Amino acid sequence: MNFLLRLLTWWNSQTLGTQIYTWRKGRKVGEDEQGNAFYQTADGKRRWVIYNGESEASRVSPEWHGWLHFTWDEPPTRAALAHKPWEEPHQENLTGTPLAYAPAGSIRRAVPIARTDYEAWSPE
Repeated sequence: MNFLLRLLTWWNSQTLGTQIYTWRKGRKVGEDEQGNAFYQTADGKRRWVIYNGESEASRVSPEWHGWLHFTWDEPPTRAALAHKPWEEPHQENLTGTPLAYAPAGSIRRAVPIARTDYEAWSPE
């Protein structure tokens, strides 16, 4: 069953085809703090990520994202990206989860905050 899942699904780490390609042509460049593994071909023309768990693009940090898209040549394992003091740590996209942002007055909040900045229209 596990073999069939790996053969047909791409959202659980990698497919069998990707695993074979990575084994034959990939050279591991590094891993991020979430356990995602980053690879490139020997000539450096192709770069890819093998996710540790669910394949969700927002789980790739800005440093690795820039390397994957050829924004810079050196991976973060060799040349760390300088961070500004105002930058916050990378966080994956939380949309669709209980931790997603919900503004004041949203029905998704446990206790919606009463709004006083408008008055509801009622037909008379």
